[in-house]
Amino acid sequence: MTTTADGTYTTTLGSQTVQLPLVQLNDDLVIALLISVDLGVSFSETAGRELADLMRPDRPEIVVSVATMGIPLAIEASRALGLDDYVILHKTPKTHLGESWAEPVLSITTDAPQKLRMDPARVEAVRGRRVAVVDDVISTGASLSSALRLVRRMGAEPVVIGTLMTEGGGWKEALGEDAGLVRTLGAMPLFHLDGQGGLVEDWG
Repeated sequence: MTTTADGTYTTTLGSQTVQLPLVQLNDDLVIALLISVDLGVSFSETAGRELADLMRPDRPEIVVSVATMGIPLAIEASRALGLDDYVILHKTPKTHLGESWAEPVLSITTDAPQKLRMDPARVEAVRGRRVAVVDDVISTGASLSSALRLVRRMGAEPVVIGTLMTEGGGWKEALGEDAGLVRTLGAMPLFHLDGQGGLVEDWG
């Protein structure tokens, strides 16, 4: 796992190596930006299969993920687990979603509060079942905490959390006891500017 002079960060996700652009979010914070939907079909298939292998011992019955970055992972992990259904939570308001199943969320890459919403028509697909909650990156833990609250409000049991990558360590405090459910294909730090044109890795 290395940073390079061209402003990228190279790391591994399971058996795969990715080179990520470094993006400055504010006067102090820089992140290695993983855009999972841009990495291709083969990447998603391999990552989903490898993550499914990590989650399989927890015997999930359905996968719940967050739009949009989590969608390819949800599809491939479900396929690898032998499941024929998955549920997507949405951050973009849509008429059919309403407000009955909504939780506030503030993501590290979004500068405004949002809501995570569940389609009321899909609640029964989750209720009473063992759930794998998957997402592309866990950073602050905010999106994931909202997803877990929604899953539990539906009367379901989150038994495992799957992610391509954890970022920094702040998510552990945010998730509390649920941090023990996390299975990941890789980890990367956050970065802080050192005042001299360089970066300091922050693993939290």
